[in-house]
Amino acid sequence: MKKKIYYWGPFIDKVATVKAISNSAYSINRYSNFFETYIINAIGEWDETQLNYQKKYVRFINFKNKFYKKLPRYNFIHSRLSYLIIFFRSFFPLKKLISDDKPDFLIIHLIVSLPLILFKLFNFKTKLCLRISGKPKLNLFRKFFWKICADQVFLVFCPTEETRQTLIKEKIFNTEILLLQDPVIFQKDLIKKKNEKIDNASNFKKNHLIMIGRLTKQKNYQLLINNFKKILQLYPNLYVNIFGKGELEILLKKLIIKEDIENRIIMHGYSNNIFKYLNQSNIFLLTSLWEDPGFVLIEAAYCNTLIVSSDCPNGPKEFLDNNSAGFLFENNSPKSLLQNLEKALNISENEKKEKIIKAKKKIKAFTIFSHYKNLEKYLLNK
Repeated sequence: MKKKIYYWGPFIDKVATVKAISNSAYSINRYSNFFETYIINAIGEWDETQLNYQKKYVRFINFKNKFYKKLPRYNFIHSRLSYLIIFFRSFFPLKKLISDDKPDFLIIHLIVSLPLILFKLFNFKTKLCLRISGKPKLNLFRKFFWKICADQVFLVFCPTEETRQTLIKEKIFNTEILLLQDPVIFQKDLIKKKNEKIDNASNFKKNHLIMIGRLTKQKNYQLLINNFKKILQLYPNLYVNIFGKGELEILLKKLIIKEDIENRIIMHGYSNNIFKYLNQSNIFLLTSLWEDPGFVLIEAAYCNTLIVSSDCPNGPKEFLDNNSAGFLFENNSPKSLLQNLEKALNISENEKKEKIIKAKKKIKAFTIFSHYKNLEKYLLNK
């Protein structure tokens, strides 16, 4: 009989971690002879996703809570209120599930405070694995809370080596802290998406800059918008396509109008298939203040799109290998951004090809098969 792995990761927005959870569950069910996986659908957040997967490979455990679409969103206070609602409404259902089903492993990605508290209060036989999703903000409260619950954690998985080393230095956990790259590349699915035709009626400008991600402070779109006129002085025919939604949408649109560049920076909203646009873009630009590692970096590399990224903590430097697989500019620096964009726009075909090939080689670690092999190895060895 196969051992059971349950995934816990309630969300209110479709962040990259959602893809990481579903692809991880898929990879184990698809390839493993030792484990089977289930995703806990705590508040109805996975309802739409369930329709997109074959039950053969991704299975869900549905709580009776179905208030996902009613939760407040799109600013700090609203999101924290939603997390509290999810915490209290899921407390007893999650406790009952673990007590009754006794899964062998529970891998927790988001709203991890709930399972950590439950494992601290109750003597479950299930082994608890903490998956660090994104760059953790190690404030005093979080470090204190994690240290209190550290004895309940069986393994800690980090998406980048830099984050792993940070946690080791902090000496929060007593268990192994392991590098486990996210399962970003689902080859069979992405080949179709990459080659899908772009609607002629869309406002998308081919062979130009593309930016992708939630319209939040983290993504730092203002850095480009505030300095784009300087770029236009050198490249007057340049366009930027921005894909994403978020709480800063209105603010960013006003800023674009204020700068009088609305005919050059085009905001397309959210897209279910970003690969067809990446495949038709010249440069992918990431201006984030932090990433770990940044799924869109990996997706851009898969589509053979030249990458220009901030050297923010913790992922881009590691993925782009200090400029060998793309261009890195100093985090939040207008001068460095402009210098590196100019380099990318003037790059020779040979150098461009070399950087793209190096980036393409890096994505091997982020395939669903590579993720499955590493995760299974870690769990079996323990």
